Amino acid sequence: MNDRPAHRQPSLPPADGGAAGTDAPPAARHGPLAGIRVLELGQLIAGPFAAKTLADFGADVIKIEPPGTGDPLRKWRLLRDGTSVWWEVQSRNKRSVVADLRQPDGQALVRRLATEADVLIENFKPGTLEDWGLGWEALHALNPRLIMLRLSGYGQTGPYAHKPGFGILGEAMGGLRYLTGEPGRVPVRTGVSIGDSIAGLHGVIGVLMALYHRDARGGTGQVVDVALYESVFNLMESLLPEYDAFGVVRERAGSALPGIAPSNAYRCRPDAEGQDAYVLIGGNGDGIFRRLMHAIGRDDLAHDPELAHNDGRARRAAELDAAIEDWTRQRTVDEVIATLDAADVPVGKIYTAADIATDPQYLAREMVVQTTDREGRPLKVPGIVPKLSATPGALRHPAPRLGEHDADVRAAPHWPARAD
Repeated sequence: MNDRPAHRQPSLPPADGGAAGTDAPPAARHGPLAGIRVLELGQLIAGPFAAKTLADFGADVIKIEPPGTGDPLRKWRLLRDGTSVWWEVQSRNKRSVVADLRQPDGQALVRRLATEADVLIENFKPGTLEDWGLGWEALHALNPRLIMLRLSGYGQTGPYAHKPGFGILGEAMGGLRYLTGEPGRVPVRTGVSIGDSIAGLHGVIGVLMALYHRDARGGTGQVVDVALYESVFNLMESLLPEYDAFGVVRERAGSALPGIAPSNAYRCRPDAEGQDAYVLIGGNGDGIFRRLMHAIGRDDLAHDPELAHNDGRARRAAELDAAIEDWTRQRTVDEVIATLDAADVPVGKIYTAADIATDPQYLAREMVVQTTDREGRPLKVPGIVPKLSATPGALRHPAPRLGEHDADVRAAPHWPARAD
């Protein structure tokens, strides 16, 4: 059992980059990637998300931003005093340097930093870095140990490689968009830029494998080529083999999980404000299904031999959903959760941001972290994933102001010395 108090929240060190606390063990202060040098050339989401993940676990990330405006993400979504609060999440633990990569001075800076970098991350349209003299062949010649993570809509090769690609297009081409929404209605997008983030995570996986090959196996640097559409497609489960084997094109199914039953969102009694309320129930395991049916007073269904396994339940999914919702509509969300928790049936409400901010599980797992930005203003941000027992990640310093580290990086002939 986790014996840490549920209210404990990690906080950032002082904005001047001071130590994270003298009582923290070295592994906790520095992270498993301490000493790994990352040069981030990307903008917006996919590349910076990958760099953020590496930075959370100790990598020294220098982010190159265009002069004047910096990364466009600084102005995306809701702004506080002119800067996006999203920026505080995406760029924490990074250093900011301003350079125009279209100009010789900016290109020279990238070459100097890339000479001693471990990883370079970029998410420009394929061919852009080559046009600037900063492509793989040029940088690999300067630093054979360099690992280059290249994130793009369609990858570095193939007939679509030259096309510009955004997350929405990767989600659509990868198969996710077609499945999202209600039957017979327009396919909808998820509420976040999930294609970009999924690509960023695949990029992190590739970088870590490339680092292992280089450092543990005596290999050299290499290119990690991540396409947005491929990253999404990698999560599409049985979509392709079902089409190949049976000619079945999976369709939109709303809140249900086609072929797996019962698993759906069920209407409950309206809340205190009279708003519609729903609960999610996953009763698709054989034993779980029987417990669920007992809990809702449907022993007849629990003992029906045709419903003993998923294939039989899938054929009667509409009947099962109706039986469950007949029961949930007479109860509040809290009442349903209490009853099904007692029966050991997976159940939960649909969380809003307000629910997340105060939920005891989030707080106990340090997934809602109280920080301060560079101006000293408090801000809650998501915690660090995954949780490592011996070398956890840490929020070492807030997201930088534009060009905040120009002088330090440009004055030094090399990167700072590697951590011990």
